Order: sequence, then C-alpha cells, then structure tokens
Amino acid sequence: MRIGLTIEHFDCRRGGVEHWTVQFARQLVGRGHQVDVVARSVAAADRADGVAFHLVEAEPSRLAFADAAAQQLASLRLDVVHDTGCGWFADVFQPHGGSRVAAFEQNLRLVPRALRPWKRFGAQVLPRYREFDELLARQYGDHRRLYVALSKMVARDLIEHHGVPASRIRTIYNGVDTQRFHPCHRASYRADTRASWEIGDEETVFLIIAHNFRLKGVATAVRSIARLAQAGLPVRLVVAGGGRSGHYRGLARRCGAERCVTFLGSVDDPAPLYAGADVYVQPTWYDPCSLVVLEALAAGLPVVTSCFNGAGELITPGQEGDVLDDPANDVAWAECLARYCHTRRREAMGDAARRLAERHDLERNCDEILSVYQEQAEVRRAA
Repeated sequence: MRIGLTIEHFDCRRGGVEHWTVQFARQLVGRGHQVDVVARSVAAADRADGVAFHLVEAEPSRLAFADAAAQQLASLRLDVVHDTGCGWFADVFQPHGGSRVAAFEQNLRLVPRALRPWKRFGAQVLPRYREFDELLARQYGDHRRLYVALSKMVARDLIEHHGVPASRIRTIYNGVDTQRFHPCHRASYRADTRASWEIGDEETVFLIIAHNFRLKGVATAVRSIARLAQAGLPVRLVVAGGGRSGHYRGLARRCGAERCVTFLGSVDDPAPLYAGADVYVQPTWYDPCSLVVLEALAAGLPVVTSCFNGAGELITPGQEGDVLDDPANDVAWAECLARYCHTRRREAMGDAARRLAERHDLERNCDEILSVYQEQAEVRRAA
C-alpha cells in the first residue's frame, strides 16, 4: 500500500501526536508499505529509509497549511490518505488532539467563572477562532471518510460536537513501544536516577510528564503531594516537561511543599524517569488517549488519572491504578495517592499495569489502523 500521512511537524520531540506518527511511519515501512509524509517540517533525527517526505511551504496559519497539504496530497498517487488532525484532505481522519470543541469546554473550566462569558464571546469574534471553525467545517463535513477516535470519550465528542455518524467512527486506542518502556530498565536506571533527584529508597515518587502544565493538572498534583507531606508521608513529586514552571514552583512554596516537588524541565528520554518513579499521576482536564500513561503502564507503574483521559478507559480501578472524576479536587487526589505509599500494593498493581500495556502495543495499534485503511480502500474501489 502507498500511504500518505499528514502532520504539521514530523518531530517526535514536540509532543504526543508527533511521537506517535514517527513510530507509526516506521511500523508501516517495516511491514513493507510505502509511506509519504506531508509536513511543514521534518526533524533530521526522525528521517527514515522508506519514507518519502514532502515539505509544505505555507503561511503560518492552519488554513494555509491545510490547503497547501491538500494540493500536495492530490498530486501523489496514494492508496489511502491518513490525516492526524491538521488538514482536511483525507480518507481516514484521526484527530489526535480529540475534539477541539470538547477541549475548549474543558479549558473553560480552568477559567474563573466570571470570565467564562468573555472567553465564549472571544471564541465567536476573534480571527483565530474563526479559522478553527472553518477548519473544523472542512474536517467534519465529508461523511464519506472514516474517523478514528483514540478513545470512547473522543468518539462521543465527535458525535455530539461535530455530527459525525457513529457508523463512520472506529475507536482505536494508542499503542506503546513495550520494549523501549519495560520494567527491566529499573535495574539500569533506577538507582542513578533517584540519586540525581536526591531521593531516598524510602520515599514514594509520583511522576507527571507534561508540556501544558495547566491542562494536565500539575497544580492539583502539587497540592495533593503537599497534603501528603503535611500528613507526614515520605513522598516526592517529579514534574518533567517543557511547560513554564514559575507559577507551579510558587504554588509549591505556598503549600509548604517546595522540598517535595522537583521540576526537571524538558527531558529527551523519559525511560529513566519511569524507572526512578513509583507511580504515574495525571489529573488532566482533557487528554484523548495519553501516550505517557501507556508508557508508564508499560514501564510497570500504576497510573492515577482523571476520567477526562481516554487512556483511563483501559484502567480497571484498583487493579492497574485509579481514575478520579474531578481533576481539581486535591483532597480526593491526596486520599487516593496515599494508598500508593505501600510498596506491596504498588508492586502488584505495577505487574497488572505491564500486562495491560502488553495488550496495547504498537503492533496491535498498527494492525487496527491498517484494517481501517483496507476498509476505506475497498469503499474507494467500489466507488
């Protein structure tokens, strides 16, 4: 099959969708498919044999990129076109960011109530939001294409907010590299990693990896850890990611938890972080299907996340972790996290977490998406 992949930046360092697309392209090539990537930029480190790259020169706007990408894709002889959420020329549309409308509503909950009407008004009149509206109209206006939702949550959002018929949606959870992220790495990384954090063996380490600290609930994580520390529990929170940490460092100081929270900044390889941690925590306000949650599970860490994370649908509460309803309720989060300060409980849940991740590896993810390609290709041939 000759497959077209559309993504704005083919660069795994940028975030979840980029990381997934780079891995997925390699999977396709490894299975003998020809892959054409249409993108605005391509990281030199992520170029791979068997992948043809087509760089799109366009104005910075999303509409300009989508239009230029459509022209480029139309000129190629492709069997199927797969868009990851940035364009509109596609047989298979997979919005890795989920529903933009649903994400806006969740972001609105982070704004003081008095300011919410103004945010809604701005969404109606500001050029940036009008551009979003036009892009969404093109992305969801053709019900001949198939839509891949990263979770049941996203599938519901596509139906409710974008009018996509349920019959055109295929729900496929993200896949994880179960070799790169594996409990065996603890033997290599754990001692040195914890030493670099100045953390002792007796302390329970909670880890969160995020770029958007606000959306991913770093504030709730900090306040929860502060409550546990005040209760005398030996806990630490490690925060990794390129988000601006100044506000959250100040929050830790105000909560009296400055010594319990470590901010690492951007990290190229998260594998040593999972090896050094004991529990992964993510009080997110909106996450279609968090890759870092799957990575943590694969590394053998129990995961505590919110019901607004599609990856949470895979977790059986009390077995591989827990899923909480309110990302802002730090009292409830602290009560839940306190239960993870018992080593035997963590170890049993970590084993279950690893087994869960093994059922959602990259190979299975690729199999399921290829079946969607085949389904759509047959429809095209029949037409």
